Amino acid sequence: MGMNVGNSKCKRQITAEINVTPLVDVMLVLLIIFMVTTPMMTTGVDVKLPKTTSDPLPQKKQPVIISVTQNNEIYLNNNITNISSLKRSLADLKQRGETEQILLRGDSKADYGFVASVIAATREAGIENLGLVTEPTDTKPIKGSKKEKK
Repeated sequence: MGMNVGNSKCKRQITAEINVTPLVDVMLVLLIIFMVTTPMMTTGVDVKLPKTTSDPLPQKKQPVIISVTQNNEIYLNNNITNISSLKRSLADLKQRGETEQILLRGDSKADYGFVASVIAATREAGIENLGLVTEPTDTKPIKGSKKEKK
């Protein structure tokens, strides 16, 4: 493919051409590898949420998420922290105006007192609106609730 065959009296000229077939093959293999491995990557904290029949909150921006695990570990947006640094981080976020929506994901097996102390720490940081994240149940809604009327 790299030769230009012309008149037999002229000197043969060799032209350099890049063969892109191996490059395309390698790129397709990498694409397939990334497509297979991407769903396996976890991006959040493993928390078993309690189940309720409440409606989801409307969201305007990406909320700040505080997670409490079964082992009493605290995560602020997937970064592990403790109560004192949680207060400082939330106070800094409030000063920058990034605390429009704060959500608390507490594991259903987490210590109630520890979750209460995390809620108290958010209040001490000046956060007034704190939403609790739950998972919907498969049971019938409570009589008189919004979901029953639909």
